[in-house]
Amino acid sequence: MTMKKNSKIYKTLIYGDEVSLAVLDTTALVNELINRHSLSPLAAAALGRTVTVSAYLCSWLKGEDDGLSVTIDGDGAGGKICVSGNSQFHMRGFIEHPDVTLPPRADGKLDVGGCVGKNGTLTVIREDGDSVPFVGTSELVSGEIAEDFSAYFYTSEQRPTAIALGVKIGTDGKCIGAGGVIMQPLPFASEESLEQIERTILQFSSVSTMIKEIGAEGILREKFSAREWVDCDVHFQCHCSREKIEGILHSMGKEEALSIVKEEGKISVYCHYCNTDYTFDGKDVEKIFQGDKTE
Repeated sequence: MTMKKNSKIYKTLIYGDEVSLAVLDTTALVNELINRHSLSPLAAAALGRTVTVSAYLCSWLKGEDDGLSVTIDGDGAGGKICVSGNSQFHMRGFIEHPDVTLPPRADGKLDVGGCVGKNGTLTVIREDGDSVPFVGTSELVSGEIAEDFSAYFYTSEQRPTAIALGVKIGTDGKCIGAGGVIMQPLPFASEESLEQIERTILQFSSVSTMIKEIGAEGILREKFSAREWVDCDVHFQCHCSREKIEGILHSMGKEEALSIVKEEGKISVYCHYCNTDYTFDGKDVEKIFQGDKTE
């Protein structure tokens, strides 16, 4: 039996240790999102690109409890895209219209720009131990997510960044290759290294095909002559659970919870991130408050 391949992020230094390189294979993660949200190929391409670069942003987080959220709010057919993750690379996300479809572009590729839209904002909220979370926002420039994140890194983080992202969907609607290549020059990088970045990133216009054919480690070895790197698994994991929802209902108080059940017939809570419905009837509510002391 073939073992399921995990999504991964690989990081190393290149070009005389003047440039930080990250290569990501997020194929398994994108397939998890497709399965949970019944994504169309176009929705999978847009959400998959977003979760890939969001996983890279999670590699900046240092504390065990650090986390971040990314929101792309454009005027495209797919609606809003939301992704969140943490320092353990537990990722989750959704797109407002998971069944979105558009005619392909002139080159035959999925119209991700039309899905996202050109007018709107990209926002990153990063909670990294400070009392006030960092919030960075930039205007969308094209709807092509790699370009939009490059603009975000430059304007909000003051870090020029070269990004290539891709999601390849098979005829059965499943992802057969997804990931990205991200290069950031360090502050002391030479002009020669900067020029190398500009030339090299052009080789990755079909990065999803490279992920499918040679994998992320193949990209590191064959395209960058890398021999050493650090890597971490990237997983889908949602923070919601029935137990957590029960805790929220308990904080409402028994009288209010039963009042909602009486009016609505049940209490329903829906998690957009993992497409899960939690329902509670009168018996469930009674059980939540069963151990409480009565006056």
